[in-house]
Order: sequence, then C-alpha cells, then structure tokens
Amino acid sequence: MASPSIIPNDRLDRDFYIVLEDFHDGAAFRETDEGIDLSTLIDDLLAGQYDRVLRVVAFNPVEGWSRDASEDVARELERHISSGGHEVSEALSDFIEAQLGRRVGVQIPLPL
Repeated sequence: MASPSIIPNDRLDRDFYIVLEDFHDGAAFRETDEGIDLSTLIDDLLAGQYDRVLRVVAFNPVEGWSRDASEDVARELERHISSGGHEVSEALSDFIEAQLGRRVGVQIPLPL
C-alpha cells in the first residue's frame, strides 16, 4: 500500500530548473531552492550565482516530463544581455555560445 505524498501536488505542478555545473572535482547538479523558475534562473545566472554551467534540466513532476533546457536558457540569456546591457562572465558566455553554436549577439545570416 502506497503512502500519500507529504508534498502537496499544487507545489509540484509547475516547471522546475536545475543546473549541472562543472566544479573542480567534477560535475554536479547544484543545490537549488524550490522556487526556481525560468525567470529566477535567468536572474541568478546573470547575477553570477553559477560559475561554469554545463547544462540546464527542466522538469515537471506532475506532468511527468523532463528535458534538456540548455538551448532555451541560452536564448533567453542572450535576449536579456542584448536588451539590458548585462555584462556576463567568460564562463557564462562560453555556455551560451556552446548552446547556440555561435558567438553571443551574432545573428546567423538568412539565405537570400
């Protein structure tokens, strides 16, 4: 017989984001607060609260899915950087460039 969850379902029915970061001793998912959503994550990344981001994983426990959200996060970071004049660390710039396949702020030319 299964026990009921001690965590109310309404707290789980949303998207969560966790960051895989490269530490000196190897990569690990960073401990994070329950309230981290995409907006909070972007703010934290721009504020320099993460050093060497490798990947970002998004998941929703109630809907039963998880996925690599690294490219989406990189696009959102680039949008914030270009519109708000944020300065970013070299490591964060490297993450963005690795996910987008180009330098930050450079648009890919469209075929004519």
